[in-house]
Amino acid sequence: MLFNSYIFIFIFLPAVFFIYFGLILNKKNYLAKCWLVIASLFFYGWWNIYFLPILIVSILVNFSITRKIQSLKKNKNDAKPRKIFFLAGLLFNIAFLGYFKYRDFFLETINQIFQSDFVLLHLAFPLGISFFTLQQIAFLVDAYEDLADEPNFIDYSVFVAFFPQLIAGPIVHHQEMMPQFSAFQNQRVDYKNITQGVLIFFIGLFKKVVIADTFAGWATTGFDDATTLTFIEAWATSLSFTFQLYFDFSAYSDMAVGIALLFNIKLPNNFNSPFQATSIINFWARWHITLTRFITTYLYTPIIKGFRSISFKNSMIATFLAMLIAGLWHGAAWTFVIFGAIHGGALVVNHVWKRLKLPCSKFIGWFLTFNLVNLSLIIFRANELKDAVKVIRGMLGFSGVVVTADLIEALPFVKNFGFYVGDHLLNIEASDDVFRMLFLAGIMILFGKNSTHISNAASMSWTTIIIASFVIVLSIFSLGKESPFLYFNF
Repeated sequence: MLFNSYIFIFIFLPAVFFIYFGLILNKKNYLAKCWLVIASLFFYGWWNIYFLPILIVSILVNFSITRKIQSLKKNKNDAKPRKIFFLAGLLFNIAFLGYFKYRDFFLETINQIFQSDFVLLHLAFPLGISFFTLQQIAFLVDAYEDLADEPNFIDYSVFVAFFPQLIAGPIVHHQEMMPQFSAFQNQRVDYKNITQGVLIFFIGLFKKVVIADTFAGWATTGFDDATTLTFIEAWATSLSFTFQLYFDFSAYSDMAVGIALLFNIKLPNNFNSPFQATSIINFWARWHITLTRFITTYLYTPIIKGFRSISFKNSMIATFLAMLIAGLWHGAAWTFVIFGAIHGGALVVNHVWKRLKLPCSKFIGWFLTFNLVNLSLIIFRANELKDAVKVIRGMLGFSGVVVTADLIEALPFVKNFGFYVGDHLLNIEASDDVFRMLFLAGIMILFGKNSTHISNAASMSWTTIIIASFVIVLSIFSLGKESPFLYFNF
């Protein structure tokens, strides 16, 4: 079940909402949380019922191990058993991810290197497996460090499986989530939260079905169907995917925040206008904020602690390794490893640049950051490296530059540079609408505010009501068209 579906918006969500608050208003708070767990499991199993036992097993095993760790006191007598259970928990989660997500990737790599013949399982990734596994790893680590309170099973289950953030994030932390489900002030119907939640949800839905899905067609054709791409086609393809991912990820973050607000739950901000960033460091402080937090706390910090001394050099090594791992987290393919390496290397260069106090204007910083991210997303999107090469070759002009007759007529000298007349968007099956969409989307990206800021600043004026109504109606009427889901790899 996806957020952008009729059954979710008009059946599932209202049913969950009214039953939940019906129980809350009758002082049956524990049953209300049980209902959220049941509803979340139903939501997860709707997509593929065979994935549901995987989620349940993950919750049961992690809960049992963390409870055992928390039951052992942090003293000399219990230090060794606590460590054994902690390592067992880590090993389980790594093996869990390794089997369901990375098994074929590793076996295929071994087959290629050693000319072996290991059989690939071709398992479908359990939806959102990285999200709910990372959340539980974070809880496991904090439990071992005595930084997590001992929860009951229902509290733990709703923390892991809460349906708004289950399949596409954000990656929530137990300290910011668990207390909210039991907080007294949240045991009521909050009409302000409902209004704000509905507005944020439909802003997100609009981004998804009206903007992101429009770009999806051009990006898919360019990456997957076209055998070659000319200069304009290649740039239109790469920017279409970059904007598709931007609005799609922003949309899912918005919808998750909006849905959670209906239940008086405030999810962490996960997306803060990242393409306004003027450096790659600033980009990762704005893009997938909760993942950046996880990388910093649970990858970078343990790696840097593994060195004998904390130096700038060792910090940069830790930064690169953490991003390399983060790249692989995005998907089981070498393209994702390369994606992580690009960003890890860029972060190192950025830190060195800052350390040397070298000058750089904001515009140059933004220009370099945007184009680096756009380049990395070509590799991120490509099914195979050859697809990425095809797009990059086209962007560099190696596959020719096809322009309109009007341009040749206006600027005849461009013929001397290899420009020639033809259908300049033939291979991506697009019209000049792609340029208009890219322009409008670029304006929104560069100058727009994120949805939370918009909803907080919005007043209940007639202007707000009219605009909101337009967004809601257009979004609902756009639900029926093809809408790709980008997060199968996660």
